[in-house]
Amino acid sequence: MLDGLRNIFTISDLRTRVLFTLTVLAIYRVGGVIPTPGVNTDALAELARQAEGTMFGLYNMFSGGNLAQVTIFALGIMPYISASIIMQLLTVVWPYLERLKNEGELGRRKITQYTRYGTLLLCVVQATAIAFWLESQANLGGAGLPLVFNPGWGFRLMAVLTLTTGTCFIMWLGEQITERGIGNGMSLIIFAGIVVNFPAGVLNTIDTLRTGQIGLFRLLLLGIVMILVVGAVVFVERGQRRVNVQYAKRVVGRRQYGGTSTHIPLKVNTGGVIPVIFASSLLAFPATIAAALPPGGIAQSITDGMANGMPLYYLLYMGGIIFFAYFYTAIIFNPDDVAENMRKYGGFVPGIRPGKRTAEYIDTILTRITLVGAIYLALIAVLPDVMIVGFRASALPIVGETLDGALRSSALTSWITDGLGITFYFGGTSLLIIVGVSMDTVQQVESQLIMRHYDGFMRKTRIRGRRG
Repeated sequence: MLDGLRNIFTISDLRTRVLFTLTVLAIYRVGGVIPTPGVNTDALAELARQAEGTMFGLYNMFSGGNLAQVTIFALGIMPYISASIIMQLLTVVWPYLERLKNEGELGRRKITQYTRYGTLLLCVVQATAIAFWLESQANLGGAGLPLVFNPGWGFRLMAVLTLTTGTCFIMWLGEQITERGIGNGMSLIIFAGIVVNFPAGVLNTIDTLRTGQIGLFRLLLLGIVMILVVGAVVFVERGQRRVNVQYAKRVVGRRQYGGTSTHIPLKVNTGGVIPVIFASSLLAFPATIAAALPPGGIAQSITDGMANGMPLYYLLYMGGIIFFAYFYTAIIFNPDDVAENMRKYGGFVPGIRPGKRTAEYIDTILTRITLVGAIYLALIAVLPDVMIVGFRASALPIVGETLDGALRSSALTSWITDGLGITFYFGGTSLLIIVGVSMDTVQQVESQLIMRHYDGFMRKTRIRGRRG
């Protein structure tokens, strides 16, 4: 490991890329402390506390806490991610975009340009909504804390211009990292926004241990669980099912082509973290709508039934993740196209007839491994919530009270219903992003080192990222 780090700074090109990436990420963090003009920063902490569990809280996580502070980077990179997902969905249903996708580099650039336009449009809409919403909080929580000093169109236009420009600048920074740095720029920006809270989380955990709010046993249990979860994430993200492909020999003139054997790597978790993001967004809608309505009523009852720790919440969350895992995998991976491309170049799966039968064979394998990946995503996503707030078994119909009493009867099982009572600073979505981006970045550095005949981080094996 130390030799690998030393070799990074030995190669001038790689050293320049790494330093450029770190510099850009530092610039991104500087923008995270510059507030939007006209916003009352003293009232933002109360706003962030009240908005936990809503769409506001989800967007705040992806912006690295900038949204809760309404900095110039408050929107973060989320509009770009949303625009990219929308473009991927439109590619399936819009023949024009499908043709662009098949045109190679030129078509990809055109789609990227449309994605940027979509990002700009989403930024204007979201920034306008944030400006109006901040003005509506004239008396936050009844404590007399206005979020905007001078409401009006002057503030609205300034907020829209500031937030939109901030997101466009972040998008440009991410593209610069991808082109001139190391790793995927957009992913690294999200990564930096999440891990920046880690030192404060460690210090708060130490304070709670010193003050006796949590015991040493619970803290050790948390550490062991986090290590096991990270190991499981690495294991599954590297997992793939290889479909062997044989290419027939062809003679063109005096040259012979084909006759080689290769494989198609099918990822266990093809959709990545996108299914978790989709499911989290849908579940956050009821809480977001209820926050805008008067207290009480049916909306409040539904929100309470879908709060963290409730059985309905876990059921909908895990079901949504499994559904979107299949949905997103079907969008980004088409077995028919893969089978057709294999047939064009004389490739075939041994024992399977080319064409339709090959597509059905690949689709069957993908369906089975996607189920494993979807269950894995669901378990990783709900584990932090179970550790924080527990599982409210008493809310289950018929057997709820009996099951709740049985779990509370033992000290070893009572934490299932009550949780560990400690803060889990990295949720399931955050943990997947952190581990996945780390694997991809290290894999790229490893490839650069080995390409230049230097030892990488691992001498006995290769680090394989999520992309193979």
